[in-house]
Amino acid sequence: MSQLGAIADDFTGATDLATNLASRGFQVIVVPEDSLGRYDSDDSAYEAVVVALKTRTAPVESAVADSLRALEYLQGLGCERFYDKYCSTFDSTEEGNIGPILDALASRLGSRSTVVVPSFPANGRVVERGVLYVNGELLENSSMRHHPLTPMTQSRVADILRPQTGRSVGEIHAGDDLHSALAESTDAYLVVDASTDAELAAIAQATADDVLVSGGSGLALGLSPKSSSAAAPMAVTTGRQLVLSGSASTATRGQVAHALPTLAAYKIDIEALVRDASSALTAAVEWLDSHDDDTVLVYAVDSLDDIATGTPGAADSVEWLLGELAVAATGDRGFTRVIVAGGETSGAVVKRLGIDRLIIGNQIAPGVCWASGTTTAGITVNLALKSGNFGAEDMFTTAWKAIS
Repeated sequence: MSQLGAIADDFTGATDLATNLASRGFQVIVVPEDSLGRYDSDDSAYEAVVVALKTRTAPVESAVADSLRALEYLQGLGCERFYDKYCSTFDSTEEGNIGPILDALASRLGSRSTVVVPSFPANGRVVERGVLYVNGELLENSSMRHHPLTPMTQSRVADILRPQTGRSVGEIHAGDDLHSALAESTDAYLVVDASTDAELAAIAQATADDVLVSGGSGLALGLSPKSSSAAAPMAVTTGRQLVLSGSASTATRGQVAHALPTLAAYKIDIEALVRDASSALTAAVEWLDSHDDDTVLVYAVDSLDDIATGTPGAADSVEWLLGELAVAATGDRGFTRVIVAGGETSGAVVKRLGIDRLIIGNQIAPGVCWASGTTTAGITVNLALKSGNFGAEDMFTTAWKAIS
């Protein structure tokens, strides 16, 4: 029976959380939302099961319905504690989806009070006096202010959450007696300060008996498995290595720039792709076939100029192309180790490969790990799925060391 069931609002968020749980000694598996209908009794052998949804910017009703379906799946595995995982930059709009999902889960589980802990200090996200900072800047002054779907124009977490829920939202600040504050509060949601891993550990310990906790992946750094598991470990492959980058984030652009001098690389012509997707895919596959390097890079963006024109349909087209290229590369071309950059891109690649379970392995960087899965073609692959803003500058050239 699994000890902990987690529900993540996107795919890289799920592997981010799974990475931190694995670093604490949990044996972890990630289950994509499309696989929830294909129950696997082996899932319950893992100490933690993370369901990867796509609810961050979905319509509120569907986001809530998907989250409750994931909860029912996890309850069916015997989970008794649950973790609602959202982004450490609290990505949301005035309508949701963090508040509505929390409301639904708390109501279904009978949770009297639930902590809200977006902090992840290792990746520069901390909450101090109720205010969220990103790499030392107020959230509202960070790059998230200009996010096309969830522009974050406030920094106090409670002020962001309150319009999304009819329930009360309070704060617990550093220096408060944590146990007393948790016990005495009458608020449904409590935003708790955390700027260090030690503070996250204290929150995890203080809420160890809570049926529901919520936060970014950082809160997992204070958790520990309560029993051992004999679940299957991550399989390790020995094939060729491929980087598929669909992210336009600052960190990923830096990773692309660092890799270009040393890796064989192919840049997607986004406008040509939107005009004629089939021809663009043929060109990309032909490029793969013309290179026999052990490691290659295929990317969409290395400068903001690449997306300045705002070509309609560009993001969906890039996700489609990289998903199709993943299938072609992992077929008879021998690529069995793949790094995917970008949350939406990661989801598209995993879905197109038909992988219904990811077993978590070695950590590459905070929030990024290697995992193994089996494609619909029966090929075992290792995947590293990373949020656009995660990972060191040299990740595309050094991540392979963490799996060898």
